[in-house]
Amino acid sequence: MRRYFWLIVLFIFAVVTDQLSKHAVDSFLNLYESRNIIGDYLKLTYIKNSGASFGISFGNPTVMIVVNILVILLLAFLFFKGTLRPENIFGKIAVFLVLGGAIGNLIDRIRFGEVRDFIEMGIGHYRWPVYNLADIYITFGMFILFFIYAFKKDSTGDVITPAPE
Repeated sequence: MRRYFWLIVLFIFAVVTDQLSKHAVDSFLNLYESRNIIGDYLKLTYIKNSGASFGISFGNPTVMIVVNILVILLLAFLFFKGTLRPENIFGKIAVFLVLGGAIGNLIDRIRFGEVRDFIEMGIGHYRWPVYNLADIYITFGMFILFFIYAFKKDSTGDVITPAPE
């Protein structure tokens, strides 16, 4: 467990910063209130989201909690079993970021039946769906994992490409 110390610290950091930021927004903004941070490009807009990322829904809140728990357990199982254990530190960081973000959103689902979102970006009428720090951690971690596995090299340094079917 000692070799995972800094990864566990990162995981705790992700969960705590996510929950603290949601609590701060919950304390200082009313639901659906919006405040400009950088003009109209970046806003704090407080909403509650009962769906998955970007409002995609898989069913009622109980189904969302079960799906969230299953994904967390599967990811943790695959990592500690060794199936999903990237060789480099960036891959390990990515896995723990995804786990931290997923736990952060799971806490909201269990406590409130939905997730608190507050970061809004866009230009004019072209807006990205409102999200939170947990979503950033999950997305960033998934991008890192994608690039690690998409461009995985063999012992000669060549990128491994899947064989054609």
